[in-house]
This record gives sequence, C-alpha cells and structure tokens, in this order.
Amino acid sequence: MLKEYNSKRDFKKTPEPSGKAPSKSQGALKFVIQKHAARRLHYDFRLEIDGVLVSWAVPKGPALDPAEKRLAVQTEDHPMDYGNFEGIIPKGEYGGGEVIVWDSGTYTPDEEGKLSWHNRDEAQQRMRDGFKKGKISIFLEGNKLRGSWTLVKLKKTEKEWLLIKHSDPFARTDKDPTDDDQSVLTGRTLVDVKAGKAGKKIQPKQLDVGKAKRFPTSIKPMTASLADKPFNKEGWVFEPKMDGIRAIAFIQDGKVVLKSRNDLELTQQFPAIAANLANYKGSFVLDGEIIALNEKGRPSFQHLQQRSGSNRGADVNGAERQTPIFYYIFDIIYCQGRSLEDETLTERRRILVEQIKPTQNIRIIEQFHTDGESAYEACVANELEGVVGKRIDSTYEIGRRSKNWLKVKSTTSAEFLICGYTEGTGSRNHTFGSLLLGMHDDQGKLIYVGGVGTGFDDKKLNALIKQMKPLIIGKCPFGKKPPGKLNPTWVKPELIAEIKFAEWTQDKILRAPVYLRLRDDINLEDVKSTPVVETRDLKAVKPQRLDKPQNRTKPQQPDAKLKVKVKAKTSKIEEDDSMTAEILEQLETDKEKLELEVEGNKIAFSNLNKVFWPATSTTEAVTKRDYAIYLARVAPYLLPHLKDRILTMVRFPNGIAQGRFYQKHWEHKLPPYVETVRHFTEHAGFDQDFLICNNLSTLLWLAQIADLELHTSHTRNNPEPEGSTLPRNYTGDVQTLEASLLNYPDYMVIDLDPYTYSGKEKKGEEPELHEKGFKQACQVAHWVKELLDNLKIEAFIKTSGRTGLHIYVPIVRTIDYPTVRMLSEIIGKQILKEHPEDVTMDWTIVKRTGKVFLDHNMNARSKTLGSIYSPRIAPEATISTPIEWSELGHVYPHDFTMRTVPDRLKKKGDLWADILDHKNDLEKLLINTDKAPSTIAPQVVAKQRKKK
Repeated sequence: MLKEYNSKRDFKKTPEPSGKAPSKSQGALKFVIQKHAARRLHYDFRLEIDGVLVSWAVPKGPALDPAEKRLAVQTEDHPMDYGNFEGIIPKGEYGGGEVIVWDSGTYTPDEEGKLSWHNRDEAQQRMRDGFKKGKISIFLEGNKLRGSWTLVKLKKTEKEWLLIKHSDPFARTDKDPTDDDQSVLTGRTLVDVKAGKAGKKIQPKQLDVGKAKRFPTSIKPMTASLADKPFNKEGWVFEPKMDGIRAIAFIQDGKVVLKSRNDLELTQQFPAIAANLANYKGSFVLDGEIIALNEKGRPSFQHLQQRSGSNRGADVNGAERQTPIFYYIFDIIYCQGRSLEDETLTERRRILVEQIKPTQNIRIIEQFHTDGESAYEACVANELEGVVGKRIDSTYEIGRRSKNWLKVKSTTSAEFLICGYTEGTGSRNHTFGSLLLGMHDDQGKLIYVGGVGTGFDDKKLNALIKQMKPLIIGKCPFGKKPPGKLNPTWVKPELIAEIKFAEWTQDKILRAPVYLRLRDDINLEDVKSTPVVETRDLKAVKPQRLDKPQNRTKPQQPDAKLKVKVKAKTSKIEEDDSMTAEILEQLETDKEKLELEVEGNKIAFSNLNKVFWPATSTTEAVTKRDYAIYLARVAPYLLPHLKDRILTMVRFPNGIAQGRFYQKHWEHKLPPYVETVRHFTEHAGFDQDFLICNNLSTLLWLAQIADLELHTSHTRNNPEPEGSTLPRNYTGDVQTLEASLLNYPDYMVIDLDPYTYSGKEKKGEEPELHEKGFKQACQVAHWVKELLDNLKIEAFIKTSGRTGLHIYVPIVRTIDYPTVRMLSEIIGKQILKEHPEDVTMDWTIVKRTGKVFLDHNMNARSKTLGSIYSPRIAPEATISTPIEWSELGHVYPHDFTMRTVPDRLKKKGDLWADILDHKNDLEKLLINTDKAPSTIAPQVVAKQRKKK
C-alpha cells in the first residue's frame, strides 16, 4: 500500500517519515489536512483506512458552502506517521515545499445517517465499500472542521473526485475556513516554517500542583446550593447556568467515557462529543454541561431530550446530524496523573484554560467577576436559566452539595419523586389527571408536597403513563395519606420529575406547579429538601496576589494568579494532618515516658529513646520515638490499607539487632480502641480473635509494643463494594470459613525475590540487597507486566522494602484463595517458560541461585504480606513503597526510608489510594478461555464452572 509513496522519495534527503508497514490503531478513524506549499499551494486531505492515510490533493481547500464543489485529486497513500509531519521538503524532492498540519481529528462514515464512531472494523469496511462505488460520505470531528462531507468520484477519470459539504447545521456560506492559516499542532504558518521558526508542539503539560493519583473511573460531581437572589460579592465568580445535561468526561490515552451525575454512561448518546474529546492528549477528568441549541442559538433541553434517553444508533445518528451539540466545560478535577480536587477554583481554572483548547463544539464556560447581579440580568436577557456563583477559593467537594457554589435561577424549580397519579377525565381519560409528588425530609422520611396537572402535552402524558404503570403499588408510599379526594393510583417512587413552581405554602405544598421533564441523571436519595442560602449572610473573599509560581506557564485568565487565605473545605488528609501535628507536638519531647493523647484515647509510651534500628555508617539510629513519629506522619495514607485486614505483628522488643517473634493474637487485655475479628483456625481447630488496625490509636499502640513490621491479609472484613453476597460468619468450622468473605481476596499477589548473592552473606543467610539482584527483579517485573497487559489485567507494584518487589493485582471478589493461587502459579509458570535462565519457582533454595524466585504461595488465606508504608527489618529502616511503573528500574529500595517516605507522600500522594477502584474480573478471564493464556489449566475453569 505504501510502495508508491516510498518509490517517490529519497529518505536520505527528505525529512518525511519513511513508509513502514501499515500501522494498527485503536478508537475512531483519524483524518488530517495538511497545507502544502509545493509547486502550487494546495491542501492534502487524508483519511485513515486500513492502517494508511488515503490521500487527495485539494487545490482550493475544503469549503463550508454546499454550493462549492472542490476538486480533489487522489494521490498515493501515506503512512500514518505522516499525519504529524510539519517541515520543509527540500527543493528538487517530490512535493518540495513547506508543510503544516492545518487540521486533524477523527471521522466516521455517515451515509444514510448511520455513524460508526465506536466500531473501527465496521467503519473501515464501509469506507472500502464507498470506494468501490465511487462515493463516500463522512462526518468530520476536527479542530477546525465539523460536519458532513461527501467525496464523489468523477466518471471516466482515475484520480479525480469532488469534495462537497453536505447541507447540515455546520454548513456556512459566510465563512471560508482556509482564512485560518495556522497549524493545529504548533500554531505556525507556512511563512513561519519557511523562516525556520520552530513553533511549539501542543503536548500534555506536566503539573507541579495536585497530588499524584490513579486515574479515576467514577466521580460523583460537586453540586450547587440554591441562593435566594442575585448578589455581588468580592472573591466570587459567576457562570451562566445552562439548560442541559451534567456530564463528567473521563479522557485517557485517546479513550473517552462520558458519565452523568449519577454515574450513568452517556458516551453512546453523544458520540461526536466523545470523539472530539479524544483529540486531547493525556489524562483528564472534566466537569461540564452538554447542551443543544435551538433555532435562536439558545440552550434548549427540548432539543437535547430527543437523544438523552436513547442509545439506539438510528436515533442518535439522526439527532447528531440535525442538532448542534456542545460540551461546555466549567471545571477540571484530574489532569495528567494528578488529582486537583484540593486545589482552589482559581488554580483549577488556570489549569483548565492552559490544558484544554476550545474547538468548535468543546467550549470553556465564560466567567464574570464580582458583579453577579449584572451577570444574572445578562443571562436572563439571553434566555438562560440564571447564574452559578462560585467562591474563587473553593476546592472541588466530590459528591457534596456545597454552599461554596450557589445557583441563582430565574424561575424556581426542583426535583420531586412521582409517588402516584389521579384519574384522568375528558381528553385525559386514557392517561392521568395530575402527578402526586413527594420528597424526603431531613430525617429521610417521604413527605407529600402536592400535585401537578399542567405542563403536559399528549406525548408527555402517554410516555409518563407507560412508565408509571409497571410501578403501580396498592399502598400509599407516604406515612400518612394526603388530604382531599384524590382517588389516587400509587406508584413506587422511582421516577424523578423536575417541577417549576411559584413558591412553597406554609404547609410545605407547591404553589402553581408546572411539569417540566423527567430526570434520569439524579439519584433517588438526592431528592430531598435543601435549604435556600440567604446571600446577605455571605462574606466577601479577600484575594491575595502571590508571586508567579516557578515552572508554570503564564496564566491565560486575568484572575489566574489570585490565591486566597481561607480554604472553604478541609480535605480528609488536611484534617488528618492537623491531628498529626498535635501528636508530633506531644512526641517531640525529651521524656522517656509519655501518655500520648490520640482521638480521645490515652496511650502509655515508655522507653521512647530505645533504639529500634541501630545507626550504620550511612544512616542515623531510629528510636521508638522516631518510629512513632513516622507512623503519625504517614497514618492518613497507611490506615486505609490496614483497615479491616487481619494483622500479623512482627515484634522486636529490643530492636532489630535482637530477637523477633510473630504474633497474630494478643493474650493480654486489649485497649478499648483495638478491634478484632474472630474466625476459625485450621491449625488450632477452634475459633480465635485476630487483631485489625482500624484507627490511629491502634497504629501508635503498635509502635509502643515494638511491632516493627505490619503484615496484612489480602482479604477484608468489609463486604463493600462487591462482596455483599458473601457470608460474614467465620466461626465454627473450616467449611464455614471457606464459604465466607474471608476466603475471597481483594488481590492476587506475585512476590519476586532475587536469589543472586553479593558474596558478603554468611553461610545459610538469604541474599542481601545489592544492585545486580534488584536489577534482575525489575526485569522480571517488566516481563510480568507485559504478560498482564496482554491479558488486559491492571496491576500495581511496590518495593518489598527488602531485596525484591511485590506485584498486586486488585480483583473482584468472585474467586477464592485456591483459585487465585492457581492463577498466580499459572502466570508464574508462563514467565518461567519464557525465561528459564532468569526465573525459578523451585522450593529448593540452592536451585534458586542466580535467578529471581517467583513466589505464588503468598496467595493463601493464612498468609500475610508486608503492607505498603510498613517499615522492614533492614539496617537502613527501608519502607515497602508503591512506585509507578515508569519508575521501575530507576529507583532503589534505599531511596525509600523512614526519613524520605513522608516527604514523598506529601509530593506524590498515595499511588495506591484508589487501588480497589481498579479491580480486574478474573472470573471472566477464566470463563472466557479464548481471552486467557494458553497455559490456563482446564481444572481451574472446571472448578469455577462447578462453583456456579
């Protein structure tokens, strides 16, 4: 396919990419238009088909006017890499002259209104069919061009086609798109390229704010409280309130998922928005509103509603062609690997404007400063709902209705539960007369708020009665039947209606209500009474100008440099930091004994100056006091990983230089704050109590009793979020235990221990930590990740704190320990098969020498493993620390010690904070054996199917 391309170029002279074999891509098909000053200026129009860019030269460029038919001469296919090419082709070479990327994006065939955004194979087959017929219809989602075009081949010619704009909402007769002469990649013009100006490629920008965090897959958005009237206030900004659908956009590596405020997926309903967002490089989570415009160019929910309830391709595709849809972004929650929820609105706005460049249908919402009354009047005059006022110092309060965001609406409306309906008469005798409405009060009780009988047309009446009939119940859902002769039919309160009304009566009944629409983007429990905020009580926020931060690009908004003194919300980590400061203040004393006050509890500390880790030639000694201080500093990050997990203590009463003993039970009276879980033990033959560390008091008590390593189980005594069907009775016999929650782990673990000796070990000692051995472990970890990636299994990695590495695979709790262990063994044997000279699974220690031991036996109910952020018994007081996969091979266990890890956490955050949000369904891998590696043992599959 690229033979002609290669034959026309001397790649020793031209900077163009060489034509390699067709490349494989994912996601929607790509297009690119390059402006090319060859012998004659023209535009190269290129469409991705079957791994190459099929190309046409368009002398006059694309037009937005359907009456303009532009000649397009087909040229040779180009490699996919050519889509990013900008530069100068030397004179004398084929196509000599300057080239810029004038536009780029994604496309889909769209003949007969059918779109194929999410089916690459189908899209390419349709393009092949169109080529054979000599007529192609496509919908472009670019930075400059959007809408539908057709390419029609001229009869009796081999290469000549016509490029014609279809008549659609994106057609224009008053605009020539070629007036924009800049590159979408670098901002350069052809003149700039000729003059040798380098330009600046638009790449994902690195941040020096926020906290490192795994990419989230679900976020419940922050919502605004209702204000009584428009207001002016220093330190507040005001944004237009749009009449659309709230949507959170999750963008990662070209893949986009759109979700509603109650976590319903919207991607299939708005494929063009998703395709346009896919052009942003990197990882983002954006908060905004999807809107449709009416004939006046005003947001119209009615125009949007025709697609909001359907995923049917024909419905969506028809709406896509007829109704312009826009995504107005007003916040950014996550950016390039860092969570921004604890940053101020001002800072988030700066990052949003810096990172997200608006396109034709992706917009950033406008902000007005201080003067909310004028903003409100302007919005109402333009037929908008009103404004949303936001404090410039407000953090993003996930899942919370906050008074730091206040909505001011031109009409009063709210959401209510449909609890029944009255009998219809006259023209409504086949539907209903009015809806009976309810909401939850402050105690969660469902209360009656009145009926609504206006706002319906025949379409709404028929649609509502169809949805209500399956919900009919025989009992009034309210505690007390409402007064009046309603003759009601009661329904389960599962439908939510948005109602406009004049005011509340003294009896808390709606006055002059009007039905607007159903809302499927709100959770039932969120339909409750919300207090109205009186704006006269609001205090101004005094902004403070700070010097420009180092290593940051210049803000693009005039308010972007503003910082404030007061934070509206204290994050969980900040609250814990405050408690940590109190504890540190108590510990930083010379006293040997201390009664430490923690969470209202008193912990008697003794021998605080006792040395737990003796000094070495390169490290200072670590005392009990130092250890307690370390635990206090990392507690906000460590405790979530200890919570509800059985703990094995590794105690060294006199420090690591003297004796140790393992302990799961406490034979003495426990302090009242220490929790336990009781379960049957096979080796003892009876029930026993096991310690768990669920609070800061317990964690610091462990320091007092010299538990220097914290080993935890892979199971939790907590059914959330997916273990609710598993029994929580763990006592009596082994059969009960095996059927219970405690036999279903959260993780599959692969333990990598290098058995390459340094030569300094004494006879019988395990290998010590040294660079060669650790490098071997890193290499094996890379091989394991490669295998897991091929299986589409997401894994996390940490240093063991000793000589090796631990790979954790978070899993859905549908398979038990024996099955998990067998899977781990199978993966290990596959790695062993591929790398027999480097890997061993042999239990004979002497046979492990020179290799990395892959231990699958840590996947057992009786096993525990050193927790992340747990110290290890190494002279340097090293810590078992999560690392990013990109750090593997570039860090060393000595980098992570009791002295360094707290600062790393402050800088990068907890890399495993949301590990349980990334669970892999290994049962599906077992059942769908075509997706499993060839080494999956038949007995594993049979075992799982038998359980079913």
